[in-house]
Amino acid sequence: MTSTTLLAGTGEDMPDDPGEFPRPATAGADAHAPVVAPPGPRVAYVVSRFPRLTETFILTEAVAMVAAGVRLSLHPLRHERHGVAQPDATALAHLVDPSGLFSGAVARRQVAELARHPRVYLRTLAAVVRGTWGSRRFLVGGLVAFPYAVDLARRLEADGVEHVHCHFASHPAVVGFVVHRLTGIPFSFTAHGSDLHRDRHMLREKVEEAAFVATVSEHNRDVIVAACGPGSEAKVAVVRCGIDRARFPARARDRGDGPFRLLCTGTLHEVKGQRHLVDASAILVAAGREVRATLIGDGPDRRALSAQIASLGLEDVVELTGELRQPQVAELLAEADAVVVPSVPSADGRREGLPVVVLEALSAGVPVVASRLSGIPEAARDGETGLLAEPRDAAGLATAIGRLMDDPDLAVRLSAAGRALVAAEFDPAASAARLLDLIGGST
Repeated sequence: MTSTTLLAGTGEDMPDDPGEFPRPATAGADAHAPVVAPPGPRVAYVVSRFPRLTETFILTEAVAMVAAGVRLSLHPLRHERHGVAQPDATALAHLVDPSGLFSGAVARRQVAELARHPRVYLRTLAAVVRGTWGSRRFLVGGLVAFPYAVDLARRLEADGVEHVHCHFASHPAVVGFVVHRLTGIPFSFTAHGSDLHRDRHMLREKVEEAAFVATVSEHNRDVIVAACGPGSEAKVAVVRCGIDRARFPARARDRGDGPFRLLCTGTLHEVKGQRHLVDASAILVAAGREVRATLIGDGPDRRALSAQIASLGLEDVVELTGELRQPQVAELLAEADAVVVPSVPSADGRREGLPVVVLEALSAGVPVVASRLSGIPEAARDGETGLLAEPRDAAGLATAIGRLMDDPDLAVRLSAAGRALVAAEFDPAASAARLLDLIGGST
């Protein structure tokens, strides 16, 4: 798409072909001729939105894939118009397909496709309708995305794309399904959190058509296999979200005499459970504990959280910062004494998979207090790399935070074990290599 690709974690440019490197200097006329390694596969990523401030896991994976030699293109269903973006989003902008869901080209493609391949077109459309029937959200989303998917299919085919990988089991996976049906290009998708837990219409059909399915936790894998049957086991692989540990380095912590600093990062939404951290802060203050809680993010619950903080008289205890970029988050993380991840199942069925903020905290050596929910215990292992409380249990959160305040040695042990776990199981290069192995097996 452009003349450069990004070198993971540095922001530096690489040669057009990431497999081209200079030869060591030797005698002879061809001493400086390049050694050309085989180029990596052409892979198209389909994502819901780009750039999405909170979806650092997709950015980290995309950077690692490019660094591994993948010739990558990014295809968002919606181009996010946002005032705050992560640095890597800007660095990857040249890989982003500017096409939108609706255009004259998309409309013309439908006419052409119906004229040339009417049976395949109509059968694929019917499969989307059948699979999503019964879910208004998925049916409407599938019908809206279908024309774009048809147009994308032919463009990817013309570009020689060898594999389509979709982030999220919802609408992006429908696009991958359509592309595969129309062109035969293998597709796969990664299931994360609410995209899997909130609504599983058409999940079985997507799994059956996919070359493989990746997901971020063993918990999610169990959910998919239970929904799709034992025959799906061989297709579903756990591919961890990698974390760039260089951006979240550990530091020596000296508690001193100041307040115990709590940090919570995420969209201000019911599923993130921030209101329970506010209640836990009130419990700690009432017990004479000196704490300060910083809530990073924005979202639909901001007004309600502000009112809750005011009603509890916690204006000097709990701060809402609004949205911040990753470097700013890293700075606050370096100053935190604990990260709190009070996730809950929401009323409309949303549920987190394995929040990346847990991994960022562990990488930085910050003790984690979190909900015992979904895949969270696979990273924040109770008593080993973190402390867990039941979802919606403000008193349990307060008790766990109190343990860290009273036992500095416990915090040190959790910190060391957390860093070791992230290094061993959540390395972005290793996750990209695993994904590439799976892609290689499908082409």
